[in-house]
Amino acid sequence: MSTLVLPSLIGLGFDVVRTPQWDTVVQQALSGKETRLARQTYPRWKWDLTYNVLRSNASCGELQQLAGFFNERQGKFDTFLYQDADDNSITSQAIATGDGTTKVFQLIRTFGGFIEPMLAPNVVSYIYVNSVVQTSGVSTSSWGGTSPGMITFTTAPASGAAITADFSYYFPVRMATDSVSFNMFLSQYYKAKKFSFISVKN
Repeated sequence: MSTLVLPSLIGLGFDVVRTPQWDTVVQQALSGKETRLARQTYPRWKWDLTYNVLRSNASCGELQQLAGFFNERQGKFDTFLYQDADDNSITSQAIATGDGTTKVFQLIRTFGGFIEPMLAPNVVSYIYVNSVVQTSGVSTSSWGGTSPGMITFTTAPASGAAITADFSYYFPVRMATDSVSFNMFLSQYYKAKKFSFISVKN
């Protein structure tokens, strides 16, 4: 699992399409009644980016950067990290309630009332127990390890203790396709009409 971050390039267009994707099995009887089975507990997110300008001259080389990044991932094979412009940090996020025994908790974030795990923390600024900042005795794991996005306490928080956190995060993703098209519209000027990737789970 790669921990490289998608490079930030000035030619990125404002039109970013972001799509939550679920996987639901629907079986319909002759009567029209349905049986539905949700095969995911939280969505996978898909992003479609548009790069309006990718310069290929020696002094800029945005085309080479993006094409090289894509090829280093071998298309859909390898993962990377993406920082969403509008969804990359949260403060005072309720993580869990201590029970006096549990020492390990998954980082989560609430988005529009829906809660999902955050597997690739960027910077964990503060972890609180009952609103008190924990300056020692707690650690977090990053993307690329065996248990990404986990908070581990040396001593289990007391029963009923509120655990909250301030942190920023990436989305672990992979390319949605094994190919990408770069269109030249002027000499040494290219654009990519659709650069797509999808979130992955641990």
